Amino acid sequence: MTIDTNNDQFRLAARPSGLPKDSDWQFSSPALADLQDGEMRVKTLYLSLDPAMRGWMNGGKSYIRPVEIGGVMRAGGVGVVVESKSPRFAVGDTVSGGIGVQRYWQGQADDKTSAFTRIDPAVAPLETWLNTLGMPGMTAYFGLLDVGQPKAGETVVVSGAAGAVGQTVGQVAKKLGCRVVGIAGGKDKCDFVVNELGFDACIDYKNGSVKDGLKEHCPAGVDVYFDNVGGDILDTVLTRINMKARIVICGAISQYNNTTPVQGPSNYLALLVNRARMEGMVVFDYAPRYQEGVAQLASWLKDGSIKSRTDVVEGLENFPAALLMLFEGKNFGKLVLKVAES
Repeated sequence: MTIDTNNDQFRLAARPSGLPKDSDWQFSSPALADLQDGEMRVKTLYLSLDPAMRGWMNGGKSYIRPVEIGGVMRAGGVGVVVESKSPRFAVGDTVSGGIGVQRYWQGQADDKTSAFTRIDPAVAPLETWLNTLGMPGMTAYFGLLDVGQPKAGETVVVSGAAGAVGQTVGQVAKKLGCRVVGIAGGKDKCDFVVNELGFDACIDYKNGSVKDGLKEHCPAGVDVYFDNVGGDILDTVLTRINMKARIVICGAISQYNNTTPVQGPSNYLALLVNRARMEGMVVFDYAPRYQEGVAQLASWLKDGSIKSRTDVVEGLENFPAALLMLFEGKNFGKLVLKVAES
């Protein structure tokens, strides 16, 4: 495999106000350094583009340290080891980890921040290792099962239902015998959620009332709500929750680019009235159990009982524009950036 002499990278030039703009990025192409003992060099094949990346660009305290100004933008990805001076990984190994938005990752093979692990391309396409078998799949699996704790016969509502996390949440909930109602934007996405993924119904928030949709499709109320969007939709679902309902706070994509304070739920007293629970979840807390989730989801993918949809954009140079697709609702399924051929 040909190895370039330079490493194309996108670095964070400024902390965005609102949507990231071109001036918030610095493109650089430094020369690749010689490999030191214990190091390896990974050629990036695919990068995962996730809503959480917007939060990583902000300063201040969070569940993970922010990307430093001048630092390579954080991103998960899959790649191939092209050089190695470490016994942990051999040339030709396919790996997944914190590659960053760059053509090559280089460093100590046991670096805990990047946390590289071998993956098997024979189990699933590489893109799927960034979707159902990657961070979105682990978020869906552990967030639903450990935090949402759905039971057969209950009603589960999922926002962002056609997205990376939502599509897996809904399918797993169906396997558990739940009634599953998605919320998504646009007829095509709603049709996909119902006809391809097997949800019982989908509410199109762009072309109708979420409140009316919940009344129609959740006549017995909502037992579990898996929230990926926050804002008005979260507030509306809270008006329909049942006694002892569980609300999983996974994300709030509607709020990530606010230039004003984040909109909190004004209907939070519904939690009190219904003795309900709202709990945040961060997938990194479940890292010791990832293999459990991968094994189960891979089994379901293999037997065809769940599906995985990925939206692939090609070219590292297209990273800034591709990232914005997440916040404009333009991606359909898990958004992935293809950097190189495998």
